[in-house]
Amino acid sequence: MEHKKTYNAKELKTANGKLIIEGPISPEKLADYEFHKDLVAFRPPAQQHKALVEIAGLPEGRIIVARDRHTIVGYVTYLYPDPLERWSEGKMDDLIELGAIEVIPAFRGSGTGKNLLKVSMMDDAMEDYIVITTEYYWHWDLKGTGLNVWEYRKIMEKMMNAGGLEWYATDDPEISSHPANCLMARIGKRVDQDSVQQFDRLRFMNRFMY
Repeated sequence: MEHKKTYNAKELKTANGKLIIEGPISPEKLADYEFHKDLVAFRPPAQQHKALVEIAGLPEGRIIVARDRHTIVGYVTYLYPDPLERWSEGKMDDLIELGAIEVIPAFRGSGTGKNLLKVSMMDDAMEDYIVITTEYYWHWDLKGTGLNVWEYRKIMEKMMNAGGLEWYATDDPEISSHPANCLMARIGKRVDQDSVQQFDRLRFMNRFMY
């Protein structure tokens, strides 16, 4: 499958100034931008910046960023699922994962996350993919936001809905281990029925195991 990437951008006015939401961006452009020191959700900022540059260079990898002038203050990543996860077992070239989304505290609540997802879906090539995301409550910034798991889950769900992702049932043990965890997905308009059925089999692998 050919991995087309069409660049899109939009301006977002926030209480803390104007942001540019853009992508998918090239590894060169990404490496050239500053990476905000508060982007610490997954690993130290310098390491995460390097990891994003690598993802942007993958054929299927897509990075959409929110930037304040020359500084990245938020991003979302798309790439093939981790080989250790069940979602990679189908070896589907039309299934990609929204692996990480992060916005610095200063711009949270300003619609930055929603707009990262909206700009992601402006690219017509996304209609060729099933996009999934797995939400685990232990990745959420409950302490920083003061929200409980259900309040945070509601915010995450609303944000994902902005990109057209919806809740899907699954028997994945990690997701099933806590009721706040969830699988969300968006099935592109051009995804064929075989891929949809394969995705259904991945969602419910345990029902075929005895």
